[in-house]
Amino acid sequence: MRVFLAAVMIVSLAGPAFAQSTHVPQYGEQTKKSPQEIAAEKEADKAYQRSLGNIPDKGPADPWGNMRSDSAPKPVAKVAPAKRAKTDSAAK
Repeated sequence: MRVFLAAVMIVSLAGPAFAQSTHVPQYGEQTKKSPQEIAAEKEADKAYQRSLGNIPDKGPADPWGNMRSDSAPKPVAKVAPAKRAKTDSAAK
């Protein structure tokens, strides 16, 4: 019975590993395309390039443009601190 359970455990753990071994095209791997697929892809690319020409050119975006003023900032006048007048209580 133990041998049977051990075999079942091994088979159940080997199942996912076997599923990973099936061939799935990886990134950058080339697949063969029929001439019709190649022609359709070229036509789609041409249509995409034509559609890009229909987009109007837009000026540069300046989201903070309305926050800046057109004129230079006004200089801040430095005010000297007021001198304290001597009071009679301080003189005594």
